[in-house]
Amino acid sequence: MAGSIKNVVVVGASGNLGKEVVQELLKAGFNVTAFTREDSTATFPPNVSSKKVNYQSVESLTSALEGQDAVVSTIATVAIAGQTPLVDAAIAAKVKRFIPSEFGINTRIVSNTAIGNILQGKTKTLDYIIEKSKENPSFTWTGISTGIFFDWGLRFGTVGFNKDAKTAVIYDSGNEPVQASNLPFIGRVIASVLSQPDKTANQYLTIASFNPTQNQILEIVEAETGEKWKVEHASTAEQETIGLEKLSKGDYSAFSNLLRRRIYADGANLAVKKEDNAIFLLGLEEEDLAATVKEWLRS
Repeated sequence: MAGSIKNVVVVGASGNLGKEVVQELLKAGFNVTAFTREDSTATFPPNVSSKKVNYQSVESLTSALEGQDAVVSTIATVAIAGQTPLVDAAIAAKVKRFIPSEFGINTRIVSNTAIGNILQGKTKTLDYIIEKSKENPSFTWTGISTGIFFDWGLRFGTVGFNKDAKTAVIYDSGNEPVQASNLPFIGRVIASVLSQPDKTANQYLTIASFNPTQNQILEIVEAETGEKWKVEHASTAEQETIGLEKLSKGDYSAFSNLLRRRIYADGANLAVKKEDNAIFLLGLEEEDLAATVKEWLRS
């Protein structure tokens, strides 16, 4: 039994996802502490405690984790391989639940792929957590695959739509459904996971706000703006070629190219089927794609 969870540490709390996770945990009634690097200048709302820690020191982290029930790591991919001392400290401090920075594509199904090579820090971290949980049954974990960060991707252009220029890049046919989640929704999922610790212990959950195709998004933006957008058609096979070339030179920006190939290619079949979407296990509902897109257009 995982036991009830009240006190939660968020690592990476000042980042794009971390900020939203903090807000949703507070709304759900959790006591939230933000861990930051010793040289960090990040600030947090008054109802969030913050602690500066040395992420390389198990001793420093163990002391900082005393009295905490759960750790949620939202750190960026580049820092993910450094989560091991945090895991060891969590076990030493008797933390009940660890949610590693899995958010994004499902890393359990990317072995022997180029994109899996880039994500091996995530894969190895979760493998280590699972191994440690078996050795220490009171230490539990939950992995959460969210697909692309949809609202963030609209804002920063990574989904391929530019509202100022009214342009869209459509990969392949544009008809492949894609696993996608909004950042505040991911925060609500995490709050729901921690509110139902026994139901979610030692599980890898796949979630999505929705599974839109590029053409569905295009249809919404054109209907909402009352204009035809300029569409550029692109090939995911070409994106893969570019990605592999970059990767061969040690350029990890290849991730974006390889991701486009993985999720937008016709027949990718990586959308989340309704019966597999863990949001229903958690008592949540899918979000409204059109409402998300309209909000972005108005912002």
